[in-house]
Amino acid sequence: MIHERFPYRLCLAGGWIDQPWVSSVHPGTVVVAQIHPDFEFNDRSGLATSSRRVALGLWGDRYPEGDIEKNAKRLFDTENPPGAKYVSGSQDHIGLLYPGINRLWYNGSYWPEIIESSTDSSVCDWLSDVLHMVPLEPRPEGYDPLREMHLDRQLVKELGEAGELCWESVLRRDVAGLGKALTKTFISWSRILPLTVPDRVMEEMETKYFPYYQGAITSGSGGGYVIVVSERPVAGSIKIRVRY
Repeated sequence: MIHERFPYRLCLAGGWIDQPWVSSVHPGTVVVAQIHPDFEFNDRSGLATSSRRVALGLWGDRYPEGDIEKNAKRLFDTENPPGAKYVSGSQDHIGLLYPGINRLWYNGSYWPEIIESSTDSSVCDWLSDVLHMVPLEPRPEGYDPLREMHLDRQLVKELGEAGELCWESVLRRDVAGLGKALTKTFISWSRILPLTVPDRVMEEMETKYFPYYQGAITSGSGGGYVIVVSERPVAGSIKIRVRY
């Protein structure tokens, strides 16, 4: 596979739990999928593009050979040198290096205690079929989603449970459960970190997506793409392929 271009990472549910200041409140699950680079996805849109640029500096525009976990840890360490003011969460680096769909269970540390993966072609192809991405504006320069936090134990617990529901639903190929998990994650973000969901984005989700599809979430804080769960076409969307 060394000839393949370097993939992107899609976070489906449980995002932010990879930060210790979240998972130390309550442990929980993040679900990420590795996707083919069929598009040059927008920067500042929640698809781990900054981590991907670091990876391109390490390996060039190709998926590297070697031990997957060692490569992911190398990427994490390279992007987060000692003394870094902000530590980029490891779900980015794991999602970029681990093929298929991955469940990451965090419990107060930067690296997950458990990584479970599925590269079952039938599961990955099903997920590719039901996910649709609609472009939004990228988050603006200077945007700080962490100025307001409500790290309530019950709210963080619900976020982690949404990640667990996502993982179980993907393995069952349960479109209703998957949609519910993505929507629950989005609503959890709005309660725990309100600035990650600006009013304009919440209004668009409530008027264009939640009433008409099984579920939806944004790809990143403040914008990027809407990830829509649907068994039918979604206007204005692009299709992704999960890499396995």
